[in-house]
Amino acid sequence: MIELKRLAIDTSKHVFTLHGVDAGDRPVLRRELRRGRLEAFLAGLAPTEVVLEACGGSHHWGRRALALGHRVRLIPPQYVKPFVKRGKNDRIDAEAIAEAAARPGMAEVAVKSAEAQAQGMLLKMRELLVKQRTQLANALRGHAAEYGLVAAQGMSQVEPLLAAVAADPAIPPLAKAVLARLGQQVAHLDAEIAALDAELLALHKAHPISRLLEGVPGIGPVTAISLALAIDPAQFTSGRHLAAFLGLTPRQHSTGGKTRLGRISRAGNRRLRTLLVVGASAVIRHVRPGARLASPWLLALLARKPRKLAAVALANKMARIVWAMMTRGEAYRRPTGSAPAATAAMPAPAATAAMPAAA
Repeated sequence: MIELKRLAIDTSKHVFTLHGVDAGDRPVLRRELRRGRLEAFLAGLAPTEVVLEACGGSHHWGRRALALGHRVRLIPPQYVKPFVKRGKNDRIDAEAIAEAAARPGMAEVAVKSAEAQAQGMLLKMRELLVKQRTQLANALRGHAAEYGLVAAQGMSQVEPLLAAVAADPAIPPLAKAVLARLGQQVAHLDAEIAALDAELLALHKAHPISRLLEGVPGIGPVTAISLALAIDPAQFTSGRHLAAFLGLTPRQHSTGGKTRLGRISRAGNRRLRTLLVVGASAVIRHVRPGARLASPWLLALLARKPRKLAAVALANKMARIVWAMMTRGEAYRRPTGSAPAATAAMPAPAATAAMPAAA
């Protein structure tokens, strides 16, 4: 029986590349295995640390390795890339995974259960159908514009545009038939998305954390369940850490003791970042002095910054609030006044989490 300190696996569709090291981090195993033989090979190993890139199929193999008694670590691909040496092939990639795993403090991704992956698939399917519906609506507007019919953006404009196409005698019958087919596809996707929304709403109502997050202004059922399913608060040391993971913190270009902050990094989960920014924009759209959602911090920010920049800043705050609520199981409460700037990044110490009042 082979005894290893660490086994790095570079996965692929059919052939997996293995790189094993001993207690002194010296390579003692380099080999390739067909997919069907990997599980038997892992079963023949003494319990060891198995490391994979967090990519397609990694959670499945992580669960299989855990069931066989191994310790499993999933490393984000962007943290493995700096350890790739000259050239690139499967063996170099497997060695880079082993090198990255040997670094102390290396970030990891938790192995998802099969049920958690299934729930995530529901969200991804909805996102895909929404994209397809948008593409069809854009194609419909574009073709109609070629015949002089211009419609505004938005799904609510599809039906009036189809009616205008049908009533226009200058449009050839073949073009009308094609545009009608596009309209039928949009209607079909509308029904599919509505059915997915009903499933997500049921999932949201059955998930206690998701119901809790819905209380934050700008977070609805879809955003709440997306956050609840995608985020493990134990992986983040603070709310700012979560905001940085979502790409909502400034990119740094600092050197020589001078701090230079640029635009947001846009790293991490793009879908969650988009949902938070869209929700923040919805909040800002209805903010007025004296309104229920008008915190002093937000009003002061809107007075000196553009609305889009304020939306990103508010999304950053929302991410910090989400982390505090998920970590402590707290309910959201609206802010009642300004808070010192030094406490802006800290969650409220009371039994509920409040929107920080300073930037």
